[in-house]
Amino acid sequence: MLLWVVWGVVVVLSVVVLGALAYGVRGAQARLAREVAAFEREVRPLADRVAATAERAARTGDGPADRL
Repeated sequence: MLLWVVWGVVVVLSVVVLGALAYGVRGAQARLAREVAAFEREVRPLADRVAATAERAARTGDGPADRL
């Protein structure tokens, strides 16, 4: 009888520990998603300007390769 109680406690503690780990991983995943979205919002204008500048340089022939 005591063995069943011990096994029951082990199972319950295992479930609690795994649940806490899953909760922590899920929270970290949500935080990472928010950080990535914020980074994309901050970098998007810069990336658009770089692309526009590269396109303009390709059209006018003012790229660094033309100056050699």
